[in-house]
Amino acid sequence: MSAEIESLYMLLVALAIGLMIGIERGWQERDSQEGQRIAGVRTYGLIGLLGGVLGMLAQTFEPLVLGLGFLALTLVIGSIFLIKQRQEGEWGITSLVAALLVFVLGALATSGKVTQASASAVVMVLLLSYKPQLHGLISKLRLEELRAGIKLLLISVVMLPVLPDQGYGPWEALNPYRIWMMVVLIAAISFIGYFAIKIGGAHRGILFTGLFGGLASSTAVTLHLSRLGKQNQEVAPVASSGILIACGTAYVRILIVVAMLAPSLLRDLWPPVVLMALVTYLPLILYRFAKSSSSLGTSSTLQNPLELKTALTFGAILTAVMLLSVLLREAYGDAGLLILAAVSGMADIDAMMLSLIGMTDNDLSTRLFVMGLVITAAANSMVKGVMTGLIGGRQLAIRTALPLVLAGVAGVLATWLGYW
Repeated sequence: MSAEIESLYMLLVALAIGLMIGIERGWQERDSQEGQRIAGVRTYGLIGLLGGVLGMLAQTFEPLVLGLGFLALTLVIGSIFLIKQRQEGEWGITSLVAALLVFVLGALATSGKVTQASASAVVMVLLLSYKPQLHGLISKLRLEELRAGIKLLLISVVMLPVLPDQGYGPWEALNPYRIWMMVVLIAAISFIGYFAIKIGGAHRGILFTGLFGGLASSTAVTLHLSRLGKQNQEVAPVASSGILIACGTAYVRILIVVAMLAPSLLRDLWPPVVLMALVTYLPLILYRFAKSSSSLGTSSTLQNPLELKTALTFGAILTAVMLLSVLLREAYGDAGLLILAAVSGMADIDAMMLSLIGMTDNDLSTRLFVMGLVITAAANSMVKGVMTGLIGGRQLAIRTALPLVLAGVAGVLATWLGYW
């Protein structure tokens, strides 16, 4: 693409951004008479094109050109805005900010950031067009939910990035970043699950949490839903389905990760892992046709939006298991690999799975890889079965503990019979 054609293309993108925002603003203000709006479709398009032209001039001459142009536009539109507001007594500044942002996005497009400018414009249109929904959401937001969201941002956006991603302590076994990542993950799943239940109802919200939460951490989902089932026995049938969905999805996730990182190992790994997934999923067919409390509301289901105390407790348990895993490895060497796999699986699958994949580069046999990973997954499944019984109570245990334990046993037996 020649320089002239490329420049023309970027100017057209700047113009298109302005027209797109202008159409949305014009539709929102369609009841206003012509001449009463701060800007119409043509004006927004011209503002976008103005930003694009000044952006090009700033690259050719001085960046100050773009700053002066933005300042002049702000003064002109700001003056019109003040006159209009004094006449009509309305103080909404959305259209004013939209016009200034169109100028900035137009300049961004002609600076070579066409994708970023276009994506920002699309997000901008979505925010502008979903005004009623956003206002309705805020009106329904409770104080404890707002505080829970702020706490989640604090432990994730503020605290997590500053933690060192390296080992400390005995044998450098403790990685503060990874441990806190699990704390954030568990807290985030409880937060997402809370709003999924609030928006979609108890049944659909819990099943949604199980499906997508299982891709992140089935253990965290099991912990959260077990507590939910304990707090409200009417929720237990749906919570058990959510737990099984999450645990079954965890096996699918194992196959996806191995297929991406070590595809040559997938041929021997998939039979036992698929068997474990099927044993976990099969009870869902029976639960699907079982009598359930379809009239269950969400008021008794919803508790604390952010189970931070539970997440911190799980982080402490994970730290202890990590230390124990390293102790076993130091004591027994390579011969203790399967023991390490079982102990590691009690807390998390990912750490051992990634370690085993890395060991295959150092002559780890496929047989030992498959057995180690299946034992890890089986131990994790059995621990989650015990967890549902201890935390969720008898009803939840009957529905989930047996399938989870059987899945672990079936996977180990299938692997053992396949190699011996």
